[in-house]
Amino acid sequence: MSIMEPKYIIRVVFDTIILLTVAIPILLFFLLGQPVERGFHCDDESLRYPYKDSTVSTGVLYAVGTLLPVTAMVLLEGWRARHQPIGKSVRICNRRINSWMWGCYTAIGVFLFGCACSQLTTDIAKYSVGRLRPHFVSICNPDWSKIDCNKTHYIDPIPCLTPKENHRMKEARLSFPSGHASFSAYTMVYLAIYLQVRFKFKAPRLLRPFLQFLCLMLTFYTTLSRISDYKHHWSDVLFGFILGTVVATLISVYVSDLFCGSADHEQQQRQCADTIQLQDCSRSSSPTKTHFV
Repeated sequence: MSIMEPKYIIRVVFDTIILLTVAIPILLFFLLGQPVERGFHCDDESLRYPYKDSTVSTGVLYAVGTLLPVTAMVLLEGWRARHQPIGKSVRICNRRINSWMWGCYTAIGVFLFGCACSQLTTDIAKYSVGRLRPHFVSICNPDWSKIDCNKTHYIDPIPCLTPKENHRMKEARLSFPSGHASFSAYTMVYLAIYLQVRFKFKAPRLLRPFLQFLCLMLTFYTTLSRISDYKHHWSDVLFGFILGTVVATLISVYVSDLFCGSADHEQQQRQCADTIQLQDCSRSSSPTKTHFV
């Protein structure tokens, strides 16, 4: 006999396939995508800022933005599992497995799905718009001998001395919207919402709002650094922040089980009340149902 009912195995596999379906295009954009190539106006001073290294690097952004919420979810779901049955009761070989595992699977899986949705939406906009970064002229190094600003005010195509194959040339056309702003806003706003719902144990009254404030300050600092580093125009950062916040709100309300039990989410409430029934490893034993009191 199989250890787990096939329908639940299919559910996990199906979740994984959907997550990969959203995540793989992000990798394809990074490896193969080419942004729209637009020109610029001769007197556009907003594109003449110097190139600077990022205050918040991409590696730090993804590491903190992913590991911080995941760590919080593992800890809080573990605390919930010790004080109340959560998610689905899992039995393998007629032994009950701590529901913490299913709680972590649900919380982290939904969070990562939202990360992929936010990032894919950002990339679609980046490559479709192709807005030039504030440091574009520094990267492009235009051949001004081929540009006559008296004859034509708008230069397109732009005769850059920097080879087109240079990865910075590609990045210099991906200003709108800010990926740092959208990703940091999604991860930190979602974490703040998660803490609001799951942070229920006894603690100093201001601890939870203090942690939520830190989350918001992390994304606030990250978004502002993109402007001071001349990586984005202010409108790129603003749109990216709004995009990430909207995705975090939609995922937390309509996809996650954070608000199970409200009248507006009857379907999610039924899902929360479901119990996984795993078949006994022994052929002589029948599946045992678990009832929560």
